Amino acid sequence: MPRRVSVPPERLARWIDGFTERHGTARVEATADMVRMQAEDGSVAVLHPPFPPLTAAADPSAALVAHAGADRTVGVVLVRRGGYAAGVFVGRRLVDSKVGAAYVQSTTKAGGWSQHRYANRRANQARAAFGEAADAASRVLVHHELDAVVTGGDRSAVDAVLADPRLQSLSRLVADRFLAVPDPRLRVLQAAPDQFRAVLIDLEP
Repeated sequence: MPRRVSVPPERLARWIDGFTERHGTARVEATADMVRMQAEDGSVAVLHPPFPPLTAAADPSAALVAHAGADRTVGVVLVRRGGYAAGVFVGRRLVDSKVGAAYVQSTTKAGGWSQHRYANRRANQARAAFGEAADAASRVLVHHELDAVVTGGDRSAVDAVLADPRLQSLSRLVADRFLAVPDPRLRVLQAAPDQFRAVLIDLEP
């Protein structure tokens, strides 16, 4: 089974050099969303760039390094039951943000009318929390010229926030990479570039 590693753009060229030093000269193939390196000893590395597609190039490895290291203006929307964060990054630099906490009760094992009332209250709390998150995302993201939007946290919560009509213009910019994060706080938002800028590499064997 492949082993996956995450490599920051700043270390990618050195990582590629190290792969060939350890395993021998590699045959390199590229598509719009990956670069595959097969070394002389049979070792294989499949590199998945952030924000595909890649541009066709005579030297796919060098093109990947340039692509991964490019400074982009990226919007980030993180939502979980405990809060939300919206931010705009230029490269690694956070230039605009809004972070907030929300309270949505957890599920209960109570039955009957109590369970129904509890579920209604929880649904109302979630609706209010997602509304606050959509307000924040609208204020922070919409007026920026974004290259991409990255989301993370809880998928159903993110989907509920992005369904807000004010955010529909962002839908075509949402990247496939979904960030696994704890309850969003400022420090969690600030660390988001570590995930969304990284090149993910699957290694075989």
